[in-house]
Amino acid sequence: MTESSSSSLAPLLIRNILTSAFIFADKPFILLAEKYKLLETIRYLLISAFLFFIRLLPSLFPSGQNKKGEITPFYSPAAVSGGGGGGESSGISRALTQVFSIVNDIPVSSRKYEVVRSLAERLINENILEGNEALREVNCATLSTAFNRTLRQLESAMVAEEDGGGGGDYVSKLIRGLRAIRYYKDVVWKGGRVRNGMGCSAEKLAAELLWLGEKMEACGCVDEAVYTWASASHVAWLALSAEPRLQGSLVKVSAFLFKQSREIGKYADDEESTTEHLRRTNMNMLMSWLPLLCRASNGTDTPVLSISERAELERILEQIIGTLEQEEEQEKVLSLWLHHFTYCPSSDWPNLHDCYTRWCTASRKLLLH
Repeated sequence: MTESSSSSLAPLLIRNILTSAFIFADKPFILLAEKYKLLETIRYLLISAFLFFIRLLPSLFPSGQNKKGEITPFYSPAAVSGGGGGGESSGISRALTQVFSIVNDIPVSSRKYEVVRSLAERLINENILEGNEALREVNCATLSTAFNRTLRQLESAMVAEEDGGGGGDYVSKLIRGLRAIRYYKDVVWKGGRVRNGMGCSAEKLAAELLWLGEKMEACGCVDEAVYTWASASHVAWLALSAEPRLQGSLVKVSAFLFKQSREIGKYADDEESTTEHLRRTNMNMLMSWLPLLCRASNGTDTPVLSISERAELERILEQIIGTLEQEEEQEKVLSLWLHHFTYCPSSDWPNLHDCYTRWCTASRKLLLH
């Protein structure tokens, strides 16, 4: 990001942080102001001063203005290129990054949604057909950035939907407010644009994650999606209390990426560092997403996965668990599975009973010998 772009985005960052903090601080003050006239007057003066400061804020950053004194727009080629050099700073890279960003923002109900999504697929496929390594790297870099951005937007949308239920104490509201501040900071300083992304349907974003993951598989970089999904423990935790339709979408993403992780393990080299990295990734993904598989496999009207898909994923899970360290990691994963499998009466999947029995047998033999 250029110096002028940073200067133009700085007022937005400061404004969002101050506004979030001011709104939070004002809530308990409202109750007191209703009882005491003097406090109500002070509150009015504070609000007026705050609004005046917010309006004055852009003028404190003159380098972010154009000749007419207007704030420069958030979109610029540098902002959507993702930075870096080589292929990542090329026109085709910027075009793909912009298209992926627009796909996130347009609602599915819009007639333009399929147009933009088809354009993204066409650009990706044309890059693949060229058979050029530089274009493959462009695909991988832009897809990886899009996957991470979509996941951040999904987390924000899930937090917003969770907050929509109301309730909660001031501490939990403060924590959610800090998450919102962190979200705005990431969007601004990583070259994003604060638009309607916060209001996107979480179910839509989950479907787009699956789509992006499939494109990453076609381009040979799905390992990035697997690693990112394995690290999304907070999203996995939020998913346990999400609405059934969203849970179903997230189960599909998890099933796809568990399968990809198994495939990566088949062809990974035998270097100790590579094996260790994959083992940690598998461990993180199992601990994060296995509870959701236990709780959300039925769906609202029909099962999320078919009978054959369920059976296949059970085999994949058993194979992945088998790659973990015998005594400690397998115990953690299987104990987690047993807890959620047992306490979820609406589902009897995934059934890892045989895997659990094998672990118990191996553990017994280890103790005896």
